[in-house]
Amino acid sequence: MARTILSLNRNWLYGGEATAGSTAAEFDDSAFERVTIPHSNKLLPWHSFDDLEYQFVSIYRRHFTPPAELRGRRVFVDFGGVMTATTVYLNGERLGEHLGGYTPFSFELTPHLRWDAENVLAVEVDSTERADIPPFGGLIDYLTFGGIYREVSLRAVPQAYIENVFARPVDVLTDARRVEVRCYLEGNDEDTGRSLQVELRDGERVLSTATAEAAPGATSVDLTLSDLGEVELWDLDTPKLYAVVTRLLEGNEVVDEYTTRIGFREARFTPEGFRLNGRHVKLRGLNRHQTYPFVGQAMPARVQRKDAEILKRELKCNIARTSHYPQSIHFLDACDELGLPVFEEIPGWQHIGGEGWKDIACRNVEEMIRRDWNHPSIILWGVRINESGDDHDFYTRTNAIAHELDPSRQTGGVRFNYDSELLEDVFTMNDFNPNELRPPKHPLYLNTEFVGHMFPTKHIDNVERVQEHVDRHARVHNMLGADVRYAGGIGWCAFDYNTHSDFGSGDRICYHGVSDIFRTPKPAAGFYRSQCDPSDEVVLEPAFHWAIGDKSEGGGIGTGIICSNCDRLELYVGGELRATVEPDRERYPNLAHPPFVTDALTGLWGYRWDDLRIDGFIGDEKVISKSMSARGVDRQFHLEPDDTQLVGDGSDATRVVFRVTDEYGAARPFATGAIQLAIEGPGEIIGENPFALAGGVGAVWVRSRQEPGVIRLEATHPVLGPKAVEIQVSQAAPEAC
Repeated sequence: MARTILSLNRNWLYGGEATAGSTAAEFDDSAFERVTIPHSNKLLPWHSFDDLEYQFVSIYRRHFTPPAELRGRRVFVDFGGVMTATTVYLNGERLGEHLGGYTPFSFELTPHLRWDAENVLAVEVDSTERADIPPFGGLIDYLTFGGIYREVSLRAVPQAYIENVFARPVDVLTDARRVEVRCYLEGNDEDTGRSLQVELRDGERVLSTATAEAAPGATSVDLTLSDLGEVELWDLDTPKLYAVVTRLLEGNEVVDEYTTRIGFREARFTPEGFRLNGRHVKLRGLNRHQTYPFVGQAMPARVQRKDAEILKRELKCNIARTSHYPQSIHFLDACDELGLPVFEEIPGWQHIGGEGWKDIACRNVEEMIRRDWNHPSIILWGVRINESGDDHDFYTRTNAIAHELDPSRQTGGVRFNYDSELLEDVFTMNDFNPNELRPPKHPLYLNTEFVGHMFPTKHIDNVERVQEHVDRHARVHNMLGADVRYAGGIGWCAFDYNTHSDFGSGDRICYHGVSDIFRTPKPAAGFYRSQCDPSDEVVLEPAFHWAIGDKSEGGGIGTGIICSNCDRLELYVGGELRATVEPDRERYPNLAHPPFVTDALTGLWGYRWDDLRIDGFIGDEKVISKSMSARGVDRQFHLEPDDTQLVGDGSDATRVVFRVTDEYGAARPFATGAIQLAIEGPGEIIGENPFALAGGVGAVWVRSRQEPGVIRLEATHPVLGPKAVEIQVSQAAPEAC
């Protein structure tokens, strides 16, 4: 029988701080809280909390009886990610420890399993910032939170099994295209006539097959899938995926099967910039932290995937960086499916520890690559601690590990020292000067951070600051567009995030994002959005709110920035045509769609202030129009869920955004009010209730319970009244143990 993988996410017992004896099989856990994985060890406000609140050693316990059909096989427990140091026990027996919070790990349960009785899996989680584990040891500009924050599963395999598969497309742009497959085996000791069979599949259609003997003692076997004929390439707009199915046979019997997805693409950094499938692509993207309000990193697959959708579909990025650690496999799966290239890097922030610390960092390189090497979205491995100093021996080692494991991808290492030693393939550089970027120092050069650290921006900032934020992002991308040697740039950053008191704006938030911590866009998001082709979406985003007296001097907006991919704009104030504006190609000559800049949005203090209407034209056709009210009144209250269907597994969740606008739907950034929330049905609120609006917007997440039905969430604004949404919850498949 082939492998069996069973979810082990429900019915955990959480005891808070670990106590003496809490890992023992006979420990009384009847008072523990019943929780579902992913789980945060501490629910927190969205800002202004003490990070020490989650820095403690906690205890999780799971009672289970293994299904009888697993008997005779080897059984493992697989953890996707636990923050930060994890010690696992089964029936009181210590199985081992894993150090590090961002990579997966497993322990074999077989020797200690009770097949006809209840077993107790106990997990002790140390979520303190231990100096012996990356990224800790110095100051870090982000919070790590705590708990079993990624999924857990039970995996049953035969005595000899497929441990991993690396399927590498080769020569994809030629007629000799093929897939070189390396199958890693465990337990392949005895001579039982084992062989491996591998297939390349497009849905149900088999494109190619290869077989090879698995000689006794072999820990890996190489096979090649050839004679593929024409294949569809994985590209930005057509991210075609194929399946590689690997089977381990004993004689004619299939004893194990392993399936992974791949894409055929050639992704290379060259002296002439980045090339995808032979075509030059100027990279334009944002950095992403995987943390969220209230629960830190403990969000399920749907929510992790949503970030990829925001980056690709809403912010129109063509690259994302997983700053500063390997991120959720669900995020990467979505990047594969959406056509969003990814630069993934190991955990760390400026600090390099001692030899034991470096050993863990090198293990992080291996664990990251072995987990993610089949994702076509990943185009670059980050094998240097973010913004760290030079360490020749250490980084020689990390690069060697990456190149040995995966010769198909280049390596990068993010630095802020322009004169640092280059051991990686690509010189990846943080350059925060918005007025003059350093010239490319090496033939392969990628700007990996700019703008954000030096210019935090909030929804409530005045019109000059939010427009300067937009302009800085536009200026940098314009400079990057001026020289083909720049592969492109990854701005800092996509979303605001929680941080230590040593950083940020004094409330444990770094307001560096083009969107806030709830993923709602600030005006700078409009710049990224506007860089798409109009055939994808027509975009018109004013980089200001409409008020006569919010800037430092004079009346009105003064010089106004409008982000759009239209050919021209017509601006009307009070129904009167004030100006016809074209993209500012003098200021931004290297952008596909330069922002529109106008000084026609002035007004005199004390004189009548009228509504603004902006009409956008492509050719002679009006294709979009937006209006902004001059009345200064909060008119509409909106309640918008990302999804209207969830699965009743106790962890599935979706964001629900509430915002206040004028009568035209334009943002009211100074709107306030405590939003009172009421929920009915099989769901619960992740967030604060009541929720005080910040910048006229806010959000909570709604999580399903373990039952079907309809969730009804009602949100009431103190002036604008109630709004309600309904979310259908379907029955989840039961867990087998």
